[in-house]
Amino acid sequence: MELNELQTAWSQLSQQLNKQEKLTNEIILKMTQDKYRNKFKTLNTYETIGAIVCYSIALFIILNFYKLDTWYLQLCGAITLGFLIIMPTLVLRSLKKIKNLNILKGTYRETLITYTKEKNHLLKLQQIGIAFSFLLMFIVVPVSSKIISNKNVFLVKPEPIQWFAIIIALLFVTVITRWGYRSYKKITDNAAEVLKDLEA
Repeated sequence: MELNELQTAWSQLSQQLNKQEKLTNEIILKMTQDKYRNKFKTLNTYETIGAIVCYSIALFIILNFYKLDTWYLQLCGAITLGFLIIMPTLVLRSLKKIKNLNILKGTYRETLITYTKEKNHLLKLQQIGIAFSFLLMFIVVPVSSKIISNKNVFLVKPEPIQWFAIIIALLFVTVITRWGYRSYKKITDNAAEVLKDLEA
C-alpha cells in the first residue's frame, strides 16, 4: 500500500470515527434529556390530578355562587375561586416549562441559567401556594357551609369541637405542605444533578 492510499484510508477512518463520536454524543444527550424529563413525570401527574380536582370544585362553587347571599360570603367565594383556578394553572404552566427545557440546544451554561430561573419560579409558586393554603382553609369553610348546608358560619358561635377540628386541620395542612415542598425541592435538585452530568 502506497503512502497516498494509506493517507486516504486514514482520513476515511478518521471521518468515520468523528461521525461515530458525534452520533454517540447525540445519543447520550437524548438519553440525558429523557432522564431529565422523567424526573418531573410523577410530579406532573400529581399536579394534573390536583388541578382537575381544583377546577371541579371551582365549577361547583360557580354553579352555586347564587347561594352566597352576603357581600362577605361572595368575597370569600371569589377569593376561593381565584385560588382554585389561578394557582393550579400557574403551577402546571411552570412545571411544563421546566420539564420541557431543551438541553439539546444551547450551551451547558445557558441551560443551567434557564433551569435555575425556572426552578426558582416553580419553588416560589409553591411557597405562595403554601401561604395561601392556610388562608384558604379559613375562607373555604364559610363558602362550603353556606353552599352545602345553607349555614352562615359568621353568624354562629363555634363549638369546642369545631375549634378542635380547626387545630387538627391546621396541623394536617402544615404536614402536607411541608412534605409537598420537600418533594418539589428533592425532585428539582435531582434534575439539577442530571444536568451536571452534561458538564463532564
